[in-house]
Amino acid sequence: MELYLYIALFSPLVGSLFAALFAASPKSLIAGVVPSLLLFTSFVASTILLVNILSGGDIVHVEMMTWIATGNLYIPFGFVVDQVSITMMMVVTVVSTVVHVYSIGYMDHDKSFNRFFAWLSAFVFSMMILVMSDNFAGLFIGWEGVGLCSWGLIGFWYHKESATWAANEAFIMNRIADLGMLIGIFLVYWNTGTLQYDEAFAVMPALNSEILTWMGIFLFVGAMGKSAQFPLHTWLADAMEGPTPVSALIHAATMVTAGVYLVVRANPLYDLIPHVGLFIASLGAFVALFAASMALVNRDMKRIIAYSTLSQLGYMFVAAGLGAYWVALFHLMAHAFFKALLFLGAGNVMHAMHDELDPFKMGGLKKPLKWTFIMMTLASVALAGIYPFAGFFSKDLILEVSLIEHHYIIYSVLLFTAGLTAFYSFRLVALIFHGEERYKLFGIDPHEAYKFVLIAMSPLLILAIIAGSFKMTYFEMVTAVLPATQYHVHSVVTYWIMTIGTQLFVLLAIAFAYKKYANNRITVPNGTSKMENRLCYKILSNQYYIPYVYEEYISKPYRELSEVFWKHVDMKVVDASVDGIANIIYSTGEKTRTMQSGNLSTMLKWMVAGTVALLSLAVVFGLAVRYSDEIKLIFSGLGVQ
Repeated sequence: MELYLYIALFSPLVGSLFAALFAASPKSLIAGVVPSLLLFTSFVASTILLVNILSGGDIVHVEMMTWIATGNLYIPFGFVVDQVSITMMMVVTVVSTVVHVYSIGYMDHDKSFNRFFAWLSAFVFSMMILVMSDNFAGLFIGWEGVGLCSWGLIGFWYHKESATWAANEAFIMNRIADLGMLIGIFLVYWNTGTLQYDEAFAVMPALNSEILTWMGIFLFVGAMGKSAQFPLHTWLADAMEGPTPVSALIHAATMVTAGVYLVVRANPLYDLIPHVGLFIASLGAFVALFAASMALVNRDMKRIIAYSTLSQLGYMFVAAGLGAYWVALFHLMAHAFFKALLFLGAGNVMHAMHDELDPFKMGGLKKPLKWTFIMMTLASVALAGIYPFAGFFSKDLILEVSLIEHHYIIYSVLLFTAGLTAFYSFRLVALIFHGEERYKLFGIDPHEAYKFVLIAMSPLLILAIIAGSFKMTYFEMVTAVLPATQYHVHSVVTYWIMTIGTQLFVLLAIAFAYKKYANNRITVPNGTSKMENRLCYKILSNQYYIPYVYEEYISKPYRELSEVFWKHVDMKVVDASVDGIANIIYSTGEKTRTMQSGNLSTMLKWMVAGTVALLSLAVVFGLAVRYSDEIKLIFSGLGVQ
């Protein structure tokens, strides 16, 4: 099994390096095909490892080599395939393989086709390191790796100022959060003497609760940045500047799920500090509602789906914060399939609409984009949590957890958010695929995506439909390493009332969205002109003015302060001092270079001057020796020793 571990881990790296060989060359199809095949190889190896786990085989734990060994610090390049990591490996490899194949068609006409696949496979490799490492240091390497690759992919079209700005925003905001995570890792080592998961978690029950609290808080700060939790959330929607396959990968299977994975992996720590867990759950519930509200009025197709991701991450953190770690991981897995499908479907729509993102300028696309319409509609059904799709089983479980744990406010917030999710999801579907063919006003002739692209998307569609049916098998597998709490409402009547009530609420939200947007005449381009003057609409469309606050009260003052320091400290003090020293040395050299001119007259003058100086020193030294006693008396009289 060790061989399959290495194949699963390093196949994406080989694919990235292969594509990088062609990075500066014109488009070569092989630069996309080979990395895609290697990703599929990684998926096959991960599947073999999954079968081994399901059949009762041992956890695969390897130590490839020693990384750091100094004093009491020992950190190996170690990797583990257990029930938690194999779940993430399967999610990452399935979605990544689909995204790679999809990208061959999506990036077909891009001049940087080869470079794109080099970055994309490196992104997957970094995520595999993150989820497979057996220690916090290895996790942090993968953590920073996905941060770097996300910067390269979000800003892939670097000739666009908006893309480079978004890439820098994501990178900087994550670096701020990663400082907190690094402090948390230092606290783990300082108090446990190790960074190995099993060894560190074994020591933690004996530690002071205050120390454990700070560990949990600082580690979660890192998770907040990577999973874009408030107030470090603004980069997530702006990351839509990257190519759509990147959005699918970041938002479904990799980067943003890393924060949830960290909390799940560190479950022995968070079990010891339930008050921190309650904060995580409360923040998650807030973010779920907060993000869903912004999706209600947004007019950018990809941003709506991005806000949906942010909202669903809130659901996952609610489950993890309340100790239902396996439920959080289950929703992470189910969500990855239908959210990746939504993003890839949005990519098809963008290509058909010549990169148009405003759904109010679309409409009636269900005829020319028949298969994309079916896939996005079914993915939206799964996202809304309609039975028997995957989203129903995972999201319904989170609602049950919050109810069973008597967190009624959290339950109410999540239930209301479920209705909002259904509304904005089908608002998007209605605006894009139903109603008038508004795209004709812009002279657009839409067309369906390549057949192989649609075929590549089909596994995600199948999994979005059936993944929930594997709940019990998944529960039995993953609870070998996670708390095995079953969450069921004790009263059957209460359970059915809750379930049917939730389903009716969601269906009413869908019906309302269709009634409002599917058949009504919508003015182009001011599709929501009646709403735009209302205060609530302005607040939501401007993201609660949080980006404005960041810009005006953090970024702008920081730039102004930096300019002051640059002009008055850097230029007038630091640079002036360095330049002054350099000028003195230079002018001294200029004046004394005549010594080496080779002119006999000049050299004789310097010889005389040197002789006079040496004789003067000799006379002074001789007088000092001759009158040393008198000199000592003079200094002693002055009180100098």
